[in-house]
Amino acid sequence: MTVKTLEELISDGVDGRYVLVRSDLNVPLDNGTVADDGRIRASIPTLQKLVDHGAKVIVMAHLGRPKGTPDEKYSLQPAADRLDELAPFAVEFAADVVGDSAHELAGSLAAGSVLVLQNIRFDPRETSKNDDERLSLARELAGLTGDNGAYVDDAFGAVHRKHASVYDIAGILPAYEGDLVHTEVEVLKRLTEHPEQPYVVVLGGSKVSDKLAVIENLMERADYLLVGGGMVFTFLAAQGYNVGASLLEADQIEKVKGYLSRAKEVGCEFVLPTDIVVADKFAADADVDVVPADAMESSRFGASGIGLDIGPDSAGAFAEKIGAGRTIFWNGPMGVFEFDAFANGTRTIAQALKDSSGFSVVGGGDSASAVRKLGFSDSDFGHISTGGGASLEYLEGKKLPGLTVLNQ
Repeated sequence: MTVKTLEELISDGVDGRYVLVRSDLNVPLDNGTVADDGRIRASIPTLQKLVDHGAKVIVMAHLGRPKGTPDEKYSLQPAADRLDELAPFAVEFAADVVGDSAHELAGSLAAGSVLVLQNIRFDPRETSKNDDERLSLARELAGLTGDNGAYVDDAFGAVHRKHASVYDIAGILPAYEGDLVHTEVEVLKRLTEHPEQPYVVVLGGSKVSDKLAVIENLMERADYLLVGGGMVFTFLAAQGYNVGASLLEADQIEKVKGYLSRAKEVGCEFVLPTDIVVADKFAADADVDVVPADAMESSRFGASGIGLDIGPDSAGAFAEKIGAGRTIFWNGPMGVFEFDAFANGTRTIAQALKDSSGFSVVGGGDSASAVRKLGFSDSDFGHISTGGGASLEYLEGKKLPGLTVLNQ
């Protein structure tokens, strides 16, 4: 069966009808204020289409990882308030998930309005490993929609989870794919099914263990695989270099050696930094030194130096590869971009993607936060994913429950 689209739902008619939407409002907060509203903005188009056609929209979403019980620091209220500020439609907020507040507000919801439920993960059944427990929550959520409800999955960032609001609900209500999920999947298909060459993959972030399966899968497709961030020190160690006090996953060195060897066989070139920005401590006011990647302990800090960014020569070389790419995928910052002294590598990569004439994709999560913090806008890139972990699992070749269930 083919996935039913949002347009098909609207064509079937939604005027005065309840539509339960799984959105992604999992945004970073700073003292109770939304620090990055990218995911909230990305959720609006699907909600707007439903509102414009007279639907009574009930939004389910999560924020953070509460332990199945209400926790004020994980309340969705700030995200709902920001949605209300950004969107041209009215937004109400329920103080619970399927309790009295949710039922009362859903019952009085006007056509063309939106109700956001409290953090869906405040209910332990949402993430339960027990199928019956998840199903019971899904049935209660469906109960908010009356006799003719529908479900739209527009939370790509959660489609890799077998949760009640993502997976089980789609087996109860007529299920449709939201525009955001559709766009994300189409972009990922461009990255995995016959990408235009040269194909440049840029990987960063803290741990190489988080990216092993992505490397395994994309190495077969990419022409160049550029590595930075904390994960690069395991690659440098695999080449026999000392990396001082830098982040190192010693248990992954042999695995990385295998990748470096195999890359030559499949025609993929790993491009590693030739210089590193080393610091005397992990802090914004750290003393810094730039040294060759194969001689990190030659810094003024010796064996206690910590690598916190790729060096300027490396950033320039990475930018040159990106500039020649026709397809570019980037996931993970090149350094500790939160500190100005270690943001140059990430900034240079972002600028190279902006300047590129190829199809550029920023892989969500820390990468998306980094480009926005460094002053770039979403329109500077071909696509900024909302997916994070979901994008990586798709690129690993895994089947994602939230997508699979829409095909049933």
